[in-house]
This record gives sequence, C-alpha cells and structure tokens, in this order.
Amino acid sequence: MLFSGGKDSSLAAILLEPFFEVELVTCTFSLLPVGDVAEEAAKRLGFAHRVVRLDMSVLERAYELIIQDGFPRSAINHIHLAAIERLAKEKDAMFIADGVRRDDRVPVPEMSQIRSIEDRYGVSYMSPLKGCGRGVVDELVQRYLVIAEGQSDSVIKADYETEFRELIRRRAGAQRISELFPAHMQSHVIERKKASGKEVAMICTHD
Repeated sequence: MLFSGGKDSSLAAILLEPFFEVELVTCTFSLLPVGDVAEEAAKRLGFAHRVVRLDMSVLERAYELIIQDGFPRSAINHIHLAAIERLAKEKDAMFIADGVRRDDRVPVPEMSQIRSIEDRYGVSYMSPLKGCGRGVVDELVQRYLVIAEGQSDSVIKADYETEFRELIRRRAGAQRISELFPAHMQSHVIERKKASGKEVAMICTHD
C-alpha cells in the first residue's frame, strides 16, 4: 500500500485492513527524510511500514515535465506510476493499493497504464477510495483519524511533492515553487481513533 502519511492513504489502509495484511510503503528519492515522517505515522496507525528508494531518473523526468508544462499534473502522475511499477516488480507482489480518490486531479493514473502494469507483472491494483467523494472522506476522517491539515508548504508530510519541491528549490529557488504549484491543502496523520458509531449504507446491486 503506497503511503504518504496523509489522510487518504491512511483511510485506504484502514478500509483494506479487514481483508488484507496491509504493509505501508513510502517511496523516496532520499533528498529529505520523508521515510522517517511516514514511519512515525504508520506506527501510530498500527501498520507495518518500509521505505523504498526510487531511481533519481524518475524525479529528473518529473522535473523536465513540470518545467515544460508549467504545472505539476503530468510530473506527479509520472512519479506515482513509477512508484506503482517499482512495487509491482517485487518478487512476492500480488496486490498494490493507493489512496487515490474520486475527486483527485493528481495523481490519477490512466486505466490503460494500470492494466499494462498488471499484465506485465501479474499484480492487481486497488484504490479503495476511488468511489469516495470529499464528503465521504471527511466523514471517515472524523471517525477514524486525528490529522493536521494546512497549506502544502506548512504541513509535515511524506508525499512525492515534498521532495519534488525540494529539488525545484535547489535548482530554481523557492519562488519558482510557488509559480509551479497551485495553493492546496494537505494533511498529515497524527493518530488513529476508534469510530464513534456506524451509519446505515444503502447498497443497490444488479446481481
């Protein structure tokens, strides 16, 4: 399960927990100690965790894409797909999951790309939050998580963007970061809490 230490990947892990032995995996380029940040969040959630290093060429290509496009969509999607493929290559890999949800603009891998990875490596990909809108996610967060939330440059986190921003800062300066990345909210998990209760979900089927 790809894990950034944020609310989406944390909720996805909790949703999978009744059905799978969940291992959280944080991908890093070793520019910043994001693995340590994610490890602490994983420990508080109660999941096993490990760090996987992605090849620096992935980040270099992402840098080319964001400079070319002037916005981060293609670049972040490139890193996310590289992370999925990196895990798919592992010998014992069977299932790979992430925290992508219905309303996300990025990362949003194309189904043709996912099917290609599944076919080439014999794995299955899951996004437990893919059918969930913001209202559902907010309700689940309220029930299951304590989080810190704020603008992306002010929240401690372990996602791809953290190290990507650091590379841009080193090469083009801090001002360039604000020019390339639109302001947006991000989260970091502080701890897990028990659900306050259950609601009835209406399910329609065609079986």
